[in-house]
Amino acid sequence: MTRPPAIEVEKVSFYFRNEAAVRDVSFSIEQGDFLGIIGPNGGGKTTLLRLILGVLRPNTGTIRLLGGLPERTRRSAGYVPQETSSNKEFPILVRDAVRMGLAARRGLGRRLTNGDKQAADSMIEEVGLGRLRNLTIGELSGGQRQKVLLARALVSQPAILFLDEPTASIDTTGTDEIYQHLARLNSGGTTVVLVTHNVSVVSKYIKSVACINKELFFHADGKIDEEMITKTFGCPVDFVAHGVPHRVFHEHEKRHGGDRRHA
Repeated sequence: MTRPPAIEVEKVSFYFRNEAAVRDVSFSIEQGDFLGIIGPNGGGKTTLLRLILGVLRPNTGTIRLLGGLPERTRRSAGYVPQETSSNKEFPILVRDAVRMGLAARRGLGRRLTNGDKQAADSMIEEVGLGRLRNLTIGELSGGQRQKVLLARALVSQPAILFLDEPTASIDTTGTDEIYQHLARLNSGGTTVVLVTHNVSVVSKYIKSVACINKELFFHADGKIDEEMITKTFGCPVDFVAHGVPHRVFHEHEKRHGGDRRHA
């Protein structure tokens, strides 16, 4: 039986106070993809993520997540927000924070089984935090707290994982560990959707890329070049991509009726 696409976005626009946050966006990815979403601040990256998850509803157009309306299918999705210091004083242990990922899926007020607790402990080990399970999140570094958020999202075994700037506040070592873990998840069949400013990471890890600055350029082959980055960010951008392969975007093709382009 053919699986539905992971995400289908068709002619979607969304407005804040009559100003377009995203305009006429269309793209589709299959399950098992690793999509990178890049663009400038205020370009619509997080808004697009919220639309796909059904937190926001488009003014025009349609969205399907795992073959259905996002409000109905997002239970099969995991979400990792950007780590901030605002939650680190909350007195919760690492193990309990990760278990919340199961409680949210089972429903508030329902007791976790011993199997649930074992699954949470296994996920804590998998992200490398086993020896820290009984610490409070306030005792962790930024990178360690981000791993807690990742474990919380993954413990329910989502079919698709969304991440919004997951390494914005952590060091290079922590960043590499997070992305290597995401690559392993993706190789195991989990669809990954990543919002990031880190163009070199996009070049190294992803399979497809959406470049958004209100309008969207979608590249199914995950290649990148200076022209596309300049058009997305609105100014020249210097970047260095490490790792193999070094990826280069093909030239955008003009669409009739205007200068909006797609690969």
